[in-house]
Formats: sequence, C-alpha cells, structure tokens
Amino acid sequence: MTSLAHQLKRLALPQNDPNLLTRREVASLLFDPKDASSMDRSTFFALGCTGLEELLGIEPAFSEFQETLFSQASVGLERSVQSKEVNKKLDAGISLFLTRLSPYFLLKPAQKCIEWLVHRFHIHLYNVDTLLACALPYHETKVFVRVIQLFKLKDPTNRWNWLEGLQKPGVPLARGTLITHCYKDLGFMDFICTLVTNSIKGYSGHSGNCAQLRVIFSFYASTIVPALDAVEKVSDTIISKLLPYVQKGMKSSLTDYKAATYMIVCQLAVKVVMEAQLVDILALQISKSLCKEPVLPKEGLGCLIVLLQNQKEGTVGPKSFGQLCAVTSLVPTLQAMAAVHDISPLLRYLLPHLVHATEEPSESTRHGNLFESVLQDLPLSGGLDNTVAKMLLEEYLSRNRLSAEGVTALNQRLLPLVRLFESKYPGALYMVLEGHVSDLSSAEDKNLFHQFISLSMSSGKYQILGDSDTSLVLSLKHPLPSVRHMAVEHLMSIVTSGQGGFDQAFLKEALLERMKDDVPEVVAAALKALEVSEDTVSCLLSLLQRVDLSKAGNWCPVLKEAVRVLDEPKLVEGNSDLKAGVVWGLLPFLVVTSALPDSPDLQLATCVAQSTLISQHNLTQGWAYGKCIRKCPYEIVDPYFLLLCCQQQEDVCLSFSVGLGEYLQRLRAGQSMDTEYAVLLVSLLRGLISTLKCHDTSFKGETWWNPEKLDTNTCCYLRLLCRLFDVIITGAGQGHMAASFRALMKLLFQVHLSDPLELFKFLSLVWGYGSNLGDQLDCKVNAILQTQALYVGRALLSAQPGKTLTLLASGSSPVVLSLLACLSSPVREVRRAATATLQTLAQVDSSPFHPIIDRLLKTTEELTTDPTHLSQKLLVGLEELLLGVQVANCPAYTAKTILRALGEVNGESVLSVLMPVLERLLEQSGPENPTVLKDEALLMQLVLGKYNEQAAPLLVKNQDCLELYIKALGTESKPYPDIPCFQIIALEQITKAFYSALGDEKVQQRLLGVMFDLLVESRSPVCAQTISSVFKGIAVDGELVANELAPAEKPKVTVSVQQTRRSKMLQRKAQDTPQAVPEEGAVSWQRVTLILELLQHKKKLKRPQALVPALFSLLSRCLETSTVDRGNLEYTKQLILGCLLNVCQKLSPDGGPVSKDVLDEDKFNVELVVQCVRMSDMPQTHHHALLLLGSVAGLFPEKVLHNIMPIFTFMGANIMRLDDTYSFQVINKTVQTVIPALIKANEGGDGESTAHMEAVVTRIVHVFADALPHVPEHRRLPILSQLMTTLGPARFLWVLLLLLFKQHATQTNATDKDAALERDVEFWISVCCEFEVEEQLVSLIKILKYLMALPQDKEDGEKLNKPAMHLVSAKEKAEELIFNMEAHSSKELRHFKFLSVSFMAQLLAAGSFVGMEILCYIHTVARCVEENTDKPTGKFWRALLNKAYDSLKIKVNALLPTDTFITVMRGLMGNQLPSVRRKAMELLNNKLQQKTQWQEEQVTVLLDLTGDLLAIVGRGHGKVKVMKEEEEEQAINRQTALYSLKLLCRSFGSDHKEAFVPVLNRAVEIVVSPEEEKNVMGSALLCIAEVASTLKALAIPQLPRLMPAVLQTLTERKEVLSSEIYMLSAVTALQRVTETLPHFISPYLQDTLLQVTSTIPYTNVHLEKATTTPQLAVRLASLRATVATKVPPRVLLPTLTKCYSKMVNSKQLGPLMSILKEHIGHMEKDQLTSHQSELTSFFLIALDFRAQHCQGDLEKTKEIEGYVIDCLLAMVMKLSEVSFRPLFFKLFDWCKTERAAKDRLLTFYRLSDSVADRLKGLFVLFAGHLVKPFSDLLRQTNITKTDEAFFDTEDNVEKRCLLLEYILDCLHKICLYDTQRFVSKERADALMAPLVDQLENTLGGEEVYQTRVTKHLVPCVGQFCVAVGDDTLWKTLNYQILLKTRHSSSKVRFSALLMLLELASKLRENYMVLLPETIPFLAELMEDECEEVEHQVQKVIHEMETILGEPLQSYF
Repeated sequence: MTSLAHQLKRLALPQNDPNLLTRREVASLLFDPKDASSMDRSTFFALGCTGLEELLGIEPAFSEFQETLFSQASVGLERSVQSKEVNKKLDAGISLFLTRLSPYFLLKPAQKCIEWLVHRFHIHLYNVDTLLACALPYHETKVFVRVIQLFKLKDPTNRWNWLEGLQKPGVPLARGTLITHCYKDLGFMDFICTLVTNSIKGYSGHSGNCAQLRVIFSFYASTIVPALDAVEKVSDTIISKLLPYVQKGMKSSLTDYKAATYMIVCQLAVKVVMEAQLVDILALQISKSLCKEPVLPKEGLGCLIVLLQNQKEGTVGPKSFGQLCAVTSLVPTLQAMAAVHDISPLLRYLLPHLVHATEEPSESTRHGNLFESVLQDLPLSGGLDNTVAKMLLEEYLSRNRLSAEGVTALNQRLLPLVRLFESKYPGALYMVLEGHVSDLSSAEDKNLFHQFISLSMSSGKYQILGDSDTSLVLSLKHPLPSVRHMAVEHLMSIVTSGQGGFDQAFLKEALLERMKDDVPEVVAAALKALEVSEDTVSCLLSLLQRVDLSKAGNWCPVLKEAVRVLDEPKLVEGNSDLKAGVVWGLLPFLVVTSALPDSPDLQLATCVAQSTLISQHNLTQGWAYGKCIRKCPYEIVDPYFLLLCCQQQEDVCLSFSVGLGEYLQRLRAGQSMDTEYAVLLVSLLRGLISTLKCHDTSFKGETWWNPEKLDTNTCCYLRLLCRLFDVIITGAGQGHMAASFRALMKLLFQVHLSDPLELFKFLSLVWGYGSNLGDQLDCKVNAILQTQALYVGRALLSAQPGKTLTLLASGSSPVVLSLLACLSSPVREVRRAATATLQTLAQVDSSPFHPIIDRLLKTTEELTTDPTHLSQKLLVGLEELLLGVQVANCPAYTAKTILRALGEVNGESVLSVLMPVLERLLEQSGPENPTVLKDEALLMQLVLGKYNEQAAPLLVKNQDCLELYIKALGTESKPYPDIPCFQIIALEQITKAFYSALGDEKVQQRLLGVMFDLLVESRSPVCAQTISSVFKGIAVDGELVANELAPAEKPKVTVSVQQTRRSKMLQRKAQDTPQAVPEEGAVSWQRVTLILELLQHKKKLKRPQALVPALFSLLSRCLETSTVDRGNLEYTKQLILGCLLNVCQKLSPDGGPVSKDVLDEDKFNVELVVQCVRMSDMPQTHHHALLLLGSVAGLFPEKVLHNIMPIFTFMGANIMRLDDTYSFQVINKTVQTVIPALIKANEGGDGESTAHMEAVVTRIVHVFADALPHVPEHRRLPILSQLMTTLGPARFLWVLLLLLFKQHATQTNATDKDAALERDVEFWISVCCEFEVEEQLVSLIKILKYLMALPQDKEDGEKLNKPAMHLVSAKEKAEELIFNMEAHSSKELRHFKFLSVSFMAQLLAAGSFVGMEILCYIHTVARCVEENTDKPTGKFWRALLNKAYDSLKIKVNALLPTDTFITVMRGLMGNQLPSVRRKAMELLNNKLQQKTQWQEEQVTVLLDLTGDLLAIVGRGHGKVKVMKEEEEEQAINRQTALYSLKLLCRSFGSDHKEAFVPVLNRAVEIVVSPEEEKNVMGSALLCIAEVASTLKALAIPQLPRLMPAVLQTLTERKEVLSSEIYMLSAVTALQRVTETLPHFISPYLQDTLLQVTSTIPYTNVHLEKATTTPQLAVRLASLRATVATKVPPRVLLPTLTKCYSKMVNSKQLGPLMSILKEHIGHMEKDQLTSHQSELTSFFLIALDFRAQHCQGDLEKTKEIEGYVIDCLLAMVMKLSEVSFRPLFFKLFDWCKTERAAKDRLLTFYRLSDSVADRLKGLFVLFAGHLVKPFSDLLRQTNITKTDEAFFDTEDNVEKRCLLLEYILDCLHKICLYDTQRFVSKERADALMAPLVDQLENTLGGEEVYQTRVTKHLVPCVGQFCVAVGDDTLWKTLNYQILLKTRHSSSKVRFSALLMLLELASKLRENYMVLLPETIPFLAELMEDECEEVEHQVQKVIHEMETILGEPLQSYF
C-alpha cells in the first residue's frame, strides 16, 4: 500500500465505509453476519431493550441509559450525519455504558445490549477502544473473539493490528501473548491501567466497595504483575508509566484496587532496584494508605516488607515511620504475619526510629507503648535482638548532657522496656553489655553505663563484689580459683536468700558452667547451690565420666556427692526412661581397678553399689562388690528372652554370671570383647531354647501348620521358633562362633522339632510365610531367610531315609506344595534354592507329585531364570495339586500362590475340584461371619476367575456349580478397599464368550434374571454400572429379554375388541379400589424400567423382533393405567418407544421395508403409538413417538399412511411451537421419513392416486402454514426448508407460497399492515432463496398458471362453476384446498392475486429471474384494465399492471442475452412515447454500470447507439411548439441521454476515442448556447468532463470554445448558486480538463485561479445546507491541487503574482496562498533555485500586506499574514543554510528600512517566531543579530520606560502588545532550542534587564498584562534562565526578579512570584544556591497587604518544597 493510500485510510471516516450501506453482511456479536442482515432494526432494538431490562434487575446503575442509548428516539438516530458535538456526547454516553457493562460482559443480557449498540451506533467502528476495554478482561473466552471479529484490524498502523491473527481462526487471546504485548507496547499497558481508572470513575457515584469491579481489578493485577515479571529489564519508562496509577491505587478507598496496587508495587520492588527518592515516596504512600483507611493492613504491611526487603537499606526516610505509628492495628497485624512470614525488614526500619523516639521526651508515651507492644508480641530474629540492645545502650549513653531530673525521667520511661526486652532476649543484652565494659573510659560514661545496668532485671550480675573488686559475671570466670569459689558461694547465698535483680536462667547457667570447673572445691560449692532437675542429670554423669580417680583422688568426695544427688528418689520418680539412663550411667563405676582397700575407685564403686538405684535393679541386685555390668544389645533377642532369662536354672545363671564378669573385666582393661560377647549370647540362647515350652501341642498333628487357624499362644510359640531359627542360622553361617551356633541349631531341632514330619512342617511354614499378607506371627520372613531355610531343608531331606521321604512327598504333606509355591517367587535365588530342594524328592516314584517334579526338573534353568515358567509346566498332575489346595487346613496364602501359578489352567475339571474351596470361602464371607483374610479374599478372586468360557458347560451339567455361582453373585461384601467386591468379581466373569458357551437357554435365562434382580435390589452404583457393562457386552437373544419383560404365558398384545373392553373394565375396577393391585403375573414397573434402560444402548441383540410384542404389551399397559399414575409412566413410555425405534433401526438400517418372515406387520400396533401421542402431555414422549412413526413409515408405509393426518395435525398444534434443538430434529426426522413413504406409496399409480396424494400433501403443507405464526422465528425457515426439500420444491413450493399468501391476505390486521407485509415478504423471499433458481422459476410459472385459472371475481367463479358442479368428484382437489372460492370474499381474492404478483416482482428484484409466462399474465391483466377502467376495481387493476411491468423490467435487464438486449434497447429508443425512451435509456445505464465483460462485436453495436442518443440530445423531433409538461419530460430525456453517453465513454472511450469526438462537439454546443436549460447544461458539463479526460489530445481543438464558456458559467454566480448541481458540474468539468490538459490551459489560467480562489467563500456562505457541498469542496480542492502540481512554475508564478495584485483588496488570499504553498512543496531543488528571486520578490510584496492593506482590521490581517508566512515557511524548509541566510537578512533589512512602516516589524518578528519554531536549533545560527533589536524593542514597548507611541496609528496599544508577544515567543524558542551556548554573558546582560522590567509593563490593560505574563513572559524568562547556564548570572537574574517583589503594584508582585516559581521549576536542585537570598523576600511577602499575593506566596513555597525536595518552613 502506498503512503498516500495509508494517509487516505487514516483520514477515512467510519461513516464512509461502503459496507454500512450494504445488507449482505451485517456486523453482529450474537448472530451470523448473513443472518443478521435479514433482521430488521426493531428486532435489534427489542433485543437491546430486553437485555437492558434484565441488567437493571442486577445493577440499577444502568437506568440512566433508558432515556438515551435505548430510547425510542435512538432508533432513528444516524450518527454519521450528526455534528461533532452530538457525536462527542454520544461517545461519552457509550463509553460510560460500556465501562459499567464490563463486569457483566459474559452475561447474555450484556451481549444483547452490545448487539444493539453495534447495530445502531456502529461502536465496532467508532468506539473500538471502549468496546475492547469492555471485553479485554475476558480475553480467554469465545465471546471476546467474537468482539475481535467485529473490528477491522488489517491496517498495520492500527494500534490493535496485533489482534488480527485471532480473527480468522477464532481462538481466544492467550494469556502469554497478552502479557508479552503489555510490556512490549507501553501504550497498551497504559490502556489497561486507564481501563481500571475509567471503570472506577464509571461507578464513582455509587456507594459501597464496588464489588462488581472485582473482575476488572483481578485482570489488572493478573496482567501487570506477570508483565513486570516477564520483562527482562524494568525501564524507567515503565516505572514512570505505572507510577501515577500506583499512587491512585494507594489513595483509593476500594479494597480490591488497593490490593492490586500492592501486588504491582511488590513486583516492582522484586524486579528492579529503584532510586532512593522513589522508594521513599512509595513507602510513604503505602504508610499513608494504611493510616487513612486500614482496610488491608496485612497486605499493606506485606507490601512494605517486600519493598524494604528488596531495596537498598536506608532509602526510606523518617516520614513513613510517623505514618506507621498512627496505624492502630500495626502490632497485631505484624504478629499474625510473623507466624508465617519474615517481618524483619520492616522491624529493621522501624526499631531504630522507635528506640530514638522512645528516648525523646516529647511523644515518648505513644512511642513507648508501641515499642512495648513490639517487644512483647513480635519476634526479633536475624540479629535484630542484638541490634535493639545495642541501640538502647547507645541511645542511653548519648544522653550524657541530660540533667539529673532528665536522667531520672528517662530511667522511669526505659525501666519497663529494658526489663521486658531482657526477659525476652537476655543473651542479646548480656552480649552488648559485656562488649561495652571494656570501651568505657570516662567516669561519666561509667556512671551512665551502671545506671543502665541497674535498669535490667539481672542488674545483680554486674554488681561489684568487694572481695574481688570486679563484677559477679567476671568473678565467675576469674583465673584465680579462690575468686571463682567466692563468686559461687555468693551465688549460693543469692539462691538461698531469694535476692532480686537476678535472672533464674542466669543463675542456673552460671552454676552449670562452674560444674565443669577443673578445681574440686569450686565444683563442690556449685554442687551445693545447684537445684537438681532433669537437665542437671547429664551434667552430673559427665562429671563422673570426666574425672579419673586413679590420677586425681581428691575428687572422690565430689563424685560421691554427685552419686548421692543422682540417687535422690524425687529426681527419677515417675520417669522410667530417666531412671534407666541414670542406672546405665552408673553401672561402669561398679568396676574396681585398684587392689587397695582405701582406693578412691573402691570408695566410688561402694557408693554406687550401695545406691538405691543400683541395689534394687534386677540385673545388679546383690552385686555389691567387685562386679560390674554394662548394657548389652538385647534388642536382637525377642522381649520374651528377658522374661525367660529370669526363669533360668541356677547352673545356667552361674555360667552366665562368670562369663559376664570376665567380659566386663576385659572390657575395662581395654581388650577385645567380641568373643566374650558371643559366648554370653550363645549361653543365653541355649538357656532360652532349653526352657522354651509350648502349652498346646495339638496343632503339630495337622497336615499344615496354618497360622491363619491357630490361637494366639501357639502363634507366639511359632514366632519365637522362627526368630530363634533366624538368629541361629545367621550366626551359623559365618564367624568364629559358627560351630557354637550350629550346635544351637541342633539343640533347637532336638528340643522342639524332634519328629522329621514336624520339622518339615515348620520348614514348610518358613518357606511359604513370606507371601502371607495377614502376618499372624508378626514375623517378617525375607528372601534371605527363605533361601537359607530352603538350603537347610535340602540338607535335611538329603539325610532322610526313603520311608520318611515317601511320607514327605505324599499328598498329605505340605512339603511339595510349599516348594512349588517357592518356585513362583520373584527372587531368583529363592527359585534356585527351591529347585535344588525339589531335586532331593525326585527319587520318590510313589509320590503323587512325581510327574510334576519330574517335568519341572527337566527345565531347572528356565525355572531359575523365569518366574512365570512354572505356570507353563503345571499341566500334568493337576488334580493332586488342586486336591492339596482343596484341603481345609491349607493356608490361603499358599493356595493363592498355587492358583496364581495355575492362572492359565482352566476347564470343567479344575472348577469342579475348586468348588469346595469356593463354598467354604463364601460361607466365611457371609453376613453372619463377615471376617475374611486378605489372602482368602484374593483366593476367592482367583477361584471365581475359573468361571470362564472353558468351564461354562459345567454350570449346565452341575446344578450345584450354578447355584454356587449365583450365591457369589449375591455376595455383596467387600472386606478390603483395594480388592473389588465379590459380587463385582463374579459379574465381570459374564463375558460374551462365557455367556455364549453356556449353550442352554434356561441357564442363560436364569443368569439374566439374576442380573436383573440384582439391578432392582442393589443399592450400589458400582453394581449397577457393572451389570450395565456386562449386559452391553454379551450377545442376548431378544426372546430371553422379552420373557423378562412380560410373562411368557400371557398374550403380549391386546388385539380383540373383547379383550380390550375386559382390560378397560379391570382397569376401572382397579381405580375404584383403594389401592391398585398390580396385574397378576405382570412384571413390576421398576424392573421393566431398568431393563428398558439397559436396552437403550444394547447393540449385540439377537432376533430383536422378538421384543416387539412384549414392548407393545407394555405400552398397552401404560395407556390402560389410571390417569393419576399415567404421569409417572411417561418416562417408561419414552423408554418403550425408544426401544421400539432401536428394534426398527436394527431390522432395517437403511429404513427400507422388511419381510414378513422377519417381522409380521400385524404385530406392529401403530394405533397404539398414535394413541400415545394423543394421550401424553410430555414433549419428550411426543418426540420419541414421532421418531418411531418416522422409522415405521419406511418399514410398513401402509400402516402409517392411515394415521398420517393426525400425526401432522398434532405436530402443527404442539411440537412446532417448542423452541429447542431436539424438537426441531424430531420434526425434521418425521418429515424426512413419513413424507417420502407417502409419496413412494402413490408413485407409479393412476392419476386419481396422484391427485389424492397431492391433496394429502396440500393438507400437510396447510398444517405447517397454519402453525407458522406460532413457531419461533428462527425455526420457521429451517422447518419449511426441510419440508420442501423432502416434498420436492419443483413440485410443491408453489403450493406453500400460495398458502402463505392466502394466510397473509385473509388474516393480517389492518393496524400494522405495512410492517407485517414487509416482514412476511422478506420471509417468503428467504424461503424461495433456499432452493435452486430453476425450482423457483418452475414455482413462479405454476403460480401464474394458477392465478390465470382463478376467476376474475367471486361472482364469475360461481357462474363458471355452477354448470360443472355435478362433474366434481367427492374427493377434494389440491387447487380447491389452496384457495376455496366459497370460503373467501372477493376482496380477499383480489388481495390474494395482488399479493402474489407483487411478491413475484420483489423476488425478481431480489436478484433472480423470470419466464415468459409473465408476458401472458400481463396481457391478461391489461385486458382487465380496459374492461374495469370505469369500475371501482379499476385502481386495483392499474396497480397490478404496474407490478407486472416492474417484473418485466427486471426480466429484460437481468435475463435477456446481451445481443438481444442491445437490439431491444435500440428499438425502444425510437419509440414515440418519451417515457418509454427514458425507460430504455435507464435500462441501458443499469447495464453499463454493471461490471460486464463485453465482446468486441457488442461494443461496436453499442457505439452505434451514440447516434441515437445524440439525436435525443437534440432540441426535439419537430418544430411544433410543445407543451410545458412535454418540454420538462424532453429535458429529462436529454439529461438521461447525456448520462448514457457519459457511461458509454467511460466504458469504451479509451479504446474508441474517435467515436466520441462528435459527443464532445455536441456537448460544447450545449454549454456555449446561452438559452440552454441549466439542468441539461449541467449534464453536458459532466459529459464534457468524462469525454475530455478520455479523449485527451483530441479535445484540444474544443478548448477555445469550452474554457471561456465554463469560466463564464462560474462568473455568473447568481445562476450557479441557484443550482448547486450546475455549479458542481462546472467545477468538475474544469477540474477534469485541467487535469487532462494542464499544458494547454495557460491562456485561461488567470481566470481559472480567480474563479477557484473566489468560489470557496461563496460556497461556504450560500451552500451551508446543500447536500453536495462536501462534494463541491472536494472537487475544488482537487482542482487547486491539480493546478498546483501539474502547471509548471514558469507559467504559474507570474499568474499568481497577477492574481495577488487583483485580489489583494478583496482579502481572500487564503486559497491562492494554499495553491502556492502546495506548488512550492512539489518544486524540485533546481526549479526552486531558478525561481527563488522571483518568489522572494513576491513574498516581499505579500509580507507588506499588513503595512499596505491593514486598514485597522487586525484579525483579518493576522489571518492573511498567516497564510503568507505558512507559504514562505514551505519555501524556507526547502532552502539550504547558504541560501536562507541572505533571504533572512534581506527580510531583516526590509523591516528596518527608513521610511518604512513600523508595521513591518510586526510581520518580521511574527515570521521569525514561526521560522524559529520550524528550524528549531538551526535558527540560533541566524539569531545573533536579533539580540540588540530585541533589547531595544523591549524597552520601547515598556510604558514605564517611555511614554512615546511606538506606532502612529489609533491601534498603537494593540500593535505594541502584539509586537511584544512575538518578540517574547521568538526569544523563548531561541532559548528552548539553543544547543550552541547562544546566550553568552554579553547577550544575557543586554536582555536580562529589559526582560525583567517587562514585569512592570502593564501595557494593554490588566487582563492583557496577565495573559502576557503567564503565557509569554514567564516561559520566556524561565527558558532564558536555562539557556544562560551560569550561576552568577542566575543570581543576578534572581535578584532582579526579587526586587520586583517589592514593587508598589500587587499585580507586579504577583507576577514576580510566578517568575520565581518558574525559575525554581526550571533550575530544580540548582536553585538551592539562590534560596538564601530568596527567603527574606518571600518572608516579606508572606505578610503582604494583598491577600492574593499572600496566598500565592504560600503556593510558591509549597511548590518549591515539592520541586527542591526540601522543607522550607523551617527557614521562616
């Protein structure tokens, strides 16, 4: 796209969009654009009003829009023709409405309102930003995409172009895309922020927290925060963009807005390190927001914490502290936050200020209370406690200048605070005090330090002890033991006396510390003072262990005292763990290492042995001397061991005692103790094995030692055996004690497992116990132990005799089964060990398991490698295996493992063996015995799994097997959550294969019945779901299901009349009885319903036709039920009908008929279905019934055709009125199935059957037509479309149309006739457009034939019909059903005919076709016109004829072949009637305007028409004088002919120029002729414009005649202005000729320019209300642009100069200058150079306009001078510096010339100001010469400096004011764009005083003075100050301004203050140096006599404080 195209697109207005004028597609939010185009405005208005009413129920704030956007007046408002003010007001209203609507955007009412605004006000074109702002928070929804699709976003310059990619695919805007765009396009970020503020403003007048805006705030936070997170670097630009909105959010009273702002501040703080000033401002804003309205204290403080945490420390000033102190809930909120978050950053800021404020005398109470709360409630973590302690001390010590009273008051304030702090953080204060002790130098500091110490609770710690001359703390750590001893004794005295000033924790800690002293006297003293507790036990025990008495005997008394303390009963009373700890701690001290009787060792051992704890302990009881005990790791032995250990025999105890003594002796000597330890352990184990007994040994005789069946004692015995076996076998495996452990193993077997059978039963238990999930023995057998046990078993089996092996390998032994279970272990080594063990049994041939063992041992490697290999080999000897599993005592976990290995083994034999197991398990899981082990549950699952396809025949053969399975089906128990319910497991076995394999229908029927029973009785949804899936999966015979639905004996369908009557009588009797009894043998409705629900989705159904009688029987039962209960059976009816439909679809998937062998027609009772439709009130039932009837129509057409009219009558009365998709589908389905059956049934028959069928169809269509007004609007078209598509539109569309016409003609109300007609016609056309053109054509022909067959009037019809009455058959014909003459009046007949014909005309106008039949009908109607001319109905026939002509016109233009069309037109143009000729030309024009591809032959023929058209353009056909009316008609025809010639030229002129030369000649003749009618002349001018632009050079000969004539027409203003079209035509002709032949119009250029430039004011004045004024303005602008760009400078410039001289007095030079400006803009550089002198001369003349032609009209002069200066600027911008410099100085000299008018100065300085603005910094290069003139003129225009009049005219004052303003503005721009240090010291000195003196210059009066100062002088001086850049000059300037503040005039003083403020704002921090001399002057002004000045001073000071960032009040 070119740049010009871009500019034009930007300038294009929405109202110029051509799509607004088309109705093909209309922008719509809710509807498809094509559908929306068919809806009228009232529909949209009603939709919008409905939406607004619904919204008012939610939000009353919308009420104000009822009278504006949704008022009746808005329906007719077209904004594109409204004024700017009206549109602005409308935009404001729309903006407010959409802003308020945004929170409710997703609601349907809101979308309805938007739909109205889009349709009426085109907000998708005019209010894009506002609509997008409304929808943007919902950018992830589909509705947002619909909004985006309304916009036009293709233009790359459109700010929303980035959303264009969403329009076509229709996908929502991804969140990531939104966030990325937010930080990349800061304009969009600003848009989001403004969206929020606008929303708040929109709801500003409403009270409350604006909860409805929560979605806006959520969107705001969820977009800005992630955007800040995602951006790589947060720039200053982003911060500056967000900062204003952050401040607004902080100040807002809305909770959600404030919360969102806090989140943004947090994200900023985390993302970027901000400047200190900004951080301080943000912290202050947050603090203020908490102080004013603490609605979100937690969030605000959290935000502040994040800010402080992430920014540099020390950036927040003291102001925030003051605000935070005022927050009432500060401490409670921080306390709650501290539980979860780290609040130390805030405390680190708060506490220093708080400590300082607390120690200050003023405000101390408030801050002290706050400090106390902080210490009391908040944790000081992260070193804060040390910081606070340090600050407290330092602040205290800094008060060394306080008086005694001050110190006392301070102590009084600090005492509770220090005490509180010390109680919370004693260590912190102690460390700080300790650190400061050494730093104290002066006595004064020491005194203060001691005073501070006295404030603490533990002040006693620091008191000076007299004996040591140092503090207690230091004395306790003194190097001299005597001092430490003295200090400890002092502590003891403190403890005993209870002296205050001491912290108990300190006392305890100090004493414990001294307990570690290396001097026994100090420890002894500490021991006396120590208060014994649990904490001191470890200290005392460590003391005992620390001291070696053999080397330090003097410690013995201390240690004995420690033992005594430990032995105190109250110490360990009630604490067994502590008691055990003390005992184990004291035990080692029983060992005596010295032989001397008085050795300290012996004394301590004696003391320990005599202690209560040791003497009374079980293990050490009576061991007083020479013996010791050490704790042994008993944990490896069972707790029973200790119990049995106490019951050992004496000899064992002695051996153990001796061994233990030896062990401890060696231990004390530091020697190895492993052997002794092992010996002790073996000794203990031997004793345990020997003494272990089993109370009940009866279990040993069982085949299996099954822990699941044993009692608790036996289980405990077995557990000990297993653990002993584990310990012994582990020890026997390796180590130097292995032989001992093997002896123990032998002992274990001899004592407890002496019988080999018992031994292997025990080993079998160990082998298989690892898979026991119940773990009754509480003994884990891991894979290692299992492997070890297997290898032990292998060794033992190898040693057994043959007889024993035979017993062990028999079926009654558990060995083989246990080994087989081990073979399926997942651990390879276990399988390897089991295989090795099994090999020892391979030699036992008599074993029943020998085949299995033999087979398995052939593949030992595979067994070891693959755990699943076992299941592949267990195919022989299965029966023995299963019998072993069947044994009642077999553990469930072993049986489970075996069956799992037999998973692939199935069959009847397997199931029959396992039946006892299943029976046993089912009995255990019954309701009376519900406890089932997990292994048993898994076993049952495996057994039930054997009910499969292979075992299915057993259920038929074995009744017990079937009953057992049914019992399992009824078992609902589910003992474990991870194992399915037994019932579900059993149900899942019924697969398709299993059910089919049953074979016997009785068994299948039984299982089916059980399943249905379960479905009825079960309350478990899982069970119901499982039954449903099972039923879906199996292939069921329909007969079986039918038996379940109805008893087999009972007839399923009532057929005979007697039976029907009997059933009705029974029903009536049942109703009479109080409680209706179900029919005998009938199935309950609940069961029926459940079965039918299953059948709904059943696909695998054999012989579904078997269900039909049963289903009709049930339907009959439903219909026979009482009225009361019938409503409850509606759902059942629907299910029955649905099942019947499924059956029909299964029998005939293609919908065709079925044979009698499959389903007999008599079994299908269609009457019942129709009765069902009639009797039911439920739409769903109707739907099902109609769908069924539709399906049956294909199977048995005859059955349905007998009931066809009741079906369709019911549909028209009921279903078609429903507005839901399902009903619509039902209607479609019924129509698609029933009607083809009807048509098919009558196809190929005789004429009578066809006529009957057409009559029936006509009746059906009649039903639909009658029901149409009640059908929902949006359903009407699809229903009729489907009906006609099914019937065949070519055959029956005309019937539908005529019935619709009849309905309108006979039923329309007179009140709203036009609107109803328009609506109906639009609908009829849309119905027709659903079908092909040929079908519409056929239908129209049939309508015309039918209309021709109708009589002219009712009376004629009666006359015609009476003789033939006897010929009409009894059956009605379709034609009579359409319009019955007897039933309707003559008026209705006429209305019907007129409606039919007018509709055809409108249909054809809508873009269709027509046929030759209409010509016949026109002939008929024309004859009727002649016959009825004088009758009252004549008007009707004339109107009808006009409609017919309209149709013909459309036909001729749209349908005739092009060649024929041209021939016809040529003939019609020669017609005598002018109206016919005009119609012909209009048709030609229509044809030419279409984008038709013409062939060359056709073009030649068309060009021949120019002669005919030129003949019409001629004055007339004869010399006879014509009437006025005919003359007007002739003029119109001539205009039409000229227009036709213009179109011909536009279409073909470029290729056939010569053919149009005569046309140009003839048109010029018309224009030249003065007598010509003006409208014709206008058309001729337009024709000339087109022809001249096409002919180009061929038009040159006509220019001498044409141009003067056209210019003359423009000169005659009166005539031109009387006809705006005429004027537009003239300008258009002139523009097109100038554009085409610019090089040939130089003779007429001057006149052209004069006309162009002088026409504009006239057009503005006279054509204000003219409709073509915009077009005229566009044409004039185009003409001016053509002249400016196309005419060469050598021709144009002299002409312009001449025009200027002629027009200068008329003062209408604006257009002329605009032409010159555009011309200069298009000049090339060399052209400009060559014509520069000429242009300069012209501009010197033009710039002298003020001096020569002003005449006192300053405003007009200013305007014209502005045009000249703009034009000159265009030239200046194209000059180089070299060429501009002489021009500028020439102008400078021009204005200073002597004798020249001083008015030139005004012009020059205005020009200089404009040039400076355009050239910016470049102008400074030329401005040096202006300094002195500036200075002089500033003085000369200052009335305080001179009284002389500068200008010698009456308007001297106004001109001086203007000159002054131009000078100041020019100087301001020079300083503003100065980069060259233009204002040097000399220039500054020259300009400074005159500038400042202007403050006193009140020239022009008070108002002008005020304006000049604020808008010109103050900005100029401010920028001058910046440009100076020298602080010495600043000081001078500042002082001169300050002097003006002492002026006598208050206005001057006020202005001086303004100038001071400007200086401060420009210099900012640089102004600080000028502040000292400024303050006194401001202080004076603060008491000024003028109140206005006084207020201004306050304002200036406040602003200066803001600018400088420093408080100034302290200086006053």
